[in-house]
Amino acid sequence: MPSRVPDGQQRGWIIPIGGAENKENDRRILERFVRVSGGSEADIVVIPTASRMHETGQRYEQVFRDIGAARVTVMDFDTRRDCQEAGRLQRIGAATGIFFTGGNQLRLTTLLGGTPVAKVIRARNAAGVTVGGTSAGASILSEHMIAAGDEGSAMIAGSVRLAPGLGLTNRFIIDQHFRQRDRLGRLLTALAYNPFAIGIGLDEDTAAFIGPDETLEVEGSGGVTVVDGSDVTYSSIDKVQDGQAVCMLGMRVHLLVAGATYNLNTHLASPGALVTSKE
Repeated sequence: MPSRVPDGQQRGWIIPIGGAENKENDRRILERFVRVSGGSEADIVVIPTASRMHETGQRYEQVFRDIGAARVTVMDFDTRRDCQEAGRLQRIGAATGIFFTGGNQLRLTTLLGGTPVAKVIRARNAAGVTVGGTSAGASILSEHMIAAGDEGSAMIAGSVRLAPGLGLTNRFIIDQHFRQRDRLGRLLTALAYNPFAIGIGLDEDTAAFIGPDETLEVEGSGGVTVVDGSDVTYSSIDKVQDGQAVCMLGMRVHLLVAGATYNLNTHLASPGALVTSKE
């Protein structure tokens, strides 16, 4: 379960990004991440542990500095023992924004899952600190994480593998690079196994800014596919074998673009203040 919000406080922003966000020209996703993390006073810790590329953390450090964050620290973890160091825990505890880069989400959960670092991040988000991530760094934010799965739009039993995530929330399941890698089927199948959750499919260069009031607002150049199973009337997931198609009735799907919103409490979607561009 997510960490309890302390009395008199509100939960921090949760910001999953679908990967390949614009870092050069139109950096509106990362710029907004900095704004909700404190703006010119933002103190950001970048965790590049999911990536095997040494330059990943330094690239985000430079981008966040260029945007105007007051302080940026790259903090990698090579072993679970690293996640117990008092200095690292204190540094994360002082941050106003925590950002996970892309890479391999299982590497993240293997190294961080259940450690003091994971507990501190959960507690800090519950106390108001912004936590976000891109690609693999988006997948790990929720309690139920898609670890792997097949491409395609069909719901096929056994086509998705789930693992425990960081657990900032248990309200939704995230998938990323969504339309680019044709991942609708695996998100639907994940929801068949967990019908209480909301599915959030994030296109590349697209983010879901989920505020303290549990309202999701879309930012970026692509779309967010929200799959709501709260009114499902029938599922055959318990009757079929792996490799067979799954039947589900009553699933609702919303396709949202920049400015559109979805409330995780009321299950209501709105076009909001849609952001359009003209040639």
